[in-house]
Amino acid sequence: MLSLLKHLKPKEWLLALASVVFVTTQVFLDLRLPRLMREIVLNLQLGGNTGEIWKLGGFMLLSTLGSAVCAFTVGFLSARVSADFSMRLRGLVYDKAGSFSHEEMNKFTTASLITRSTNDITQVGLLVAISLQVLLRAPIMAVWATTEMVGSGWQWTLAVATTLIIMLIVLVVMLIFVLPKFKVIQKQTDNLNAVTRENLTGLRVVRAYNAEELSAKKFKTANEDLTKTHLFTTRSLASVQPLLSILLNGLTLSVYFIGAHLINSAPLSARAGLIADMTVFSSYAMQVIMAFIMITMVFIFLPRASVSALRINEVLSVNPLISYPEISAQPLSEAGEVEFKNVSFGYPNAEELVLKNVSFKIESGETVAFIGSTGSGKSTLINLVARFYDITAGELLISGVNIKDFSEKDLNKKLGYVAQKAVLFSGTVKENIALGSEESEGILESVIHSAGVAKASEFISKMDNSYDSLISQEGKNLSGGQKQRISIARAICKKPDIFIFDDSFSALDYKTDKELRASLKENASNATVLIVAQRISTIMDADKIIVLENGEVAGIGKHNELLKDCAVYKEIALSQGISKGNHSKGGKD
Repeated sequence: MLSLLKHLKPKEWLLALASVVFVTTQVFLDLRLPRLMREIVLNLQLGGNTGEIWKLGGFMLLSTLGSAVCAFTVGFLSARVSADFSMRLRGLVYDKAGSFSHEEMNKFTTASLITRSTNDITQVGLLVAISLQVLLRAPIMAVWATTEMVGSGWQWTLAVATTLIIMLIVLVVMLIFVLPKFKVIQKQTDNLNAVTRENLTGLRVVRAYNAEELSAKKFKTANEDLTKTHLFTTRSLASVQPLLSILLNGLTLSVYFIGAHLINSAPLSARAGLIADMTVFSSYAMQVIMAFIMITMVFIFLPRASVSALRINEVLSVNPLISYPEISAQPLSEAGEVEFKNVSFGYPNAEELVLKNVSFKIESGETVAFIGSTGSGKSTLINLVARFYDITAGELLISGVNIKDFSEKDLNKKLGYVAQKAVLFSGTVKENIALGSEESEGILESVIHSAGVAKASEFISKMDNSYDSLISQEGKNLSGGQKQRISIARAICKKPDIFIFDDSFSALDYKTDKELRASLKENASNATVLIVAQRISTIMDADKIIVLENGEVAGIGKHNELLKDCAVYKEIALSQGISKGNHSKGGKD
């Protein structure tokens, strides 16, 4: 928890310091009340001076009002500090997660990162607010009130000490048994979020396979596990409150019981002072006990907030596996050459390499396709060009520059990436297509042109508001082919030097696929195009086809050359009903 406090800004430390001043003032005013009450009791026993009693009562009223003002101010300051601190932590976690590579995202999972940036930060922010209001006040009040009680009578002091010892024992027992459960709660919350997210995003598949009962069972199990743990912690913490009330009332009875015994045993002349002392001691004893109750409240929140702080620190302390220089080693070039020099790659903790000594060179402006059986390393190779992972061995050059020497912004500026699964965002069609474009003027014309190249303009024009039509989250109101074409239009609108299509044409019918590729070749002839494909009909017109098998290059050449010289490619072609001289055949998927 303490390591998170380094993210507080100087202004917030000043507000926290101001809170200390107001809390100290509040405690001073609260502790004046018993002394003023003592004066009133003594005044009444000596005959009662009405004017003096009104004066002392006025002081008590002013002290109470002053304490209330201080409490309100501390509440305002703590809320400000807590809100700003929580907002900053959310930003830091979001930014850090945005810098994660695929490997780090898989380590934390999306559901866990959502929980950490929402629920966990809420717990930490709540603890900060409570600490400024309660944790600061409790020790000051306890020490100050204890100092005021010194000399009032060892019998009363013993009663207070006994009560405090019992309270500490209760608190320690609660921490030993309840603290581990809060760690379990956060993990179970992650699991519940993951199950819920999985079931909701896959709702169509669940219904199609009549798997509602199985999904409901998984959700029920996760929900019940979390509920049981919550019940245990809530019941355990709930039992503390009545126990503290018993101790508090028991202490009050003890003070008055001891006071009655002392007064009964004292001479008549000393009884007035003892009655006044008993009144004052009773008030101070309540202040001490209330201080420890406030500390107990903090300790109730502390275990869960500590677990949350640990989980937040786990994210913030990650050093991304892929780091970028602030500035690219060389000025950006418009060339789109891509060269692999003896590149090998293996996923973390994997026993075997996915790619082994892969070498080839792609000239600027070429259209190059990658094909191979499932698991041959096609998508992995493309992901290395986008630097979703770093190569294990060898060298990867883009425009003659090592990919590791590009700044993140410059590398992304050169690439137009279209994933196999189209990713759209809630907003308008125009906003989705213009997402990566740096143009400020004439952006609509550029969006319309890109949509035309991607063969998306026809269905967009039929939408209610054309390019201003709203796309729901993840493009739920569009078909798979429509989403894919908008994704392709987004890459075209960016005007990159290198296009990367990771099996991006699989959702398109053959006619649209063919028309789109022809349009792309006509309108982006200067750009390098890298295509990962499953069907040969998509890539047979490529300038170069690279065949992969078991992570190695099995062949490089044009369609006809590979049909003649590459057994792997020929086998794939025959499986799709394509043979030499049969280029126009649609093929079989």
